[in-house]
Amino acid sequence: MSEGSVPLRGGAGDGPPSGLLRQMEELMAALNADLSALDADLRATGSGPGEGGAVEESGGR
Repeated sequence: MSEGSVPLRGGAGDGPPSGLLRQMEELMAALNADLSALDADLRATGSGPGEGGAVEESGGR
């Protein structure tokens, strides 16, 4: 089999991603959207960090 007949994987700019990479990108996009919505909700309620809504960890002693 010659190298010309075997498709290469993982090259940059080979077109749209497929398979596992595509699933990971879709999951990351969904996670980003969820985190953005959560951030907007927290900002709307005023319970962001430093506003008394976050639990702070102690120094250990």
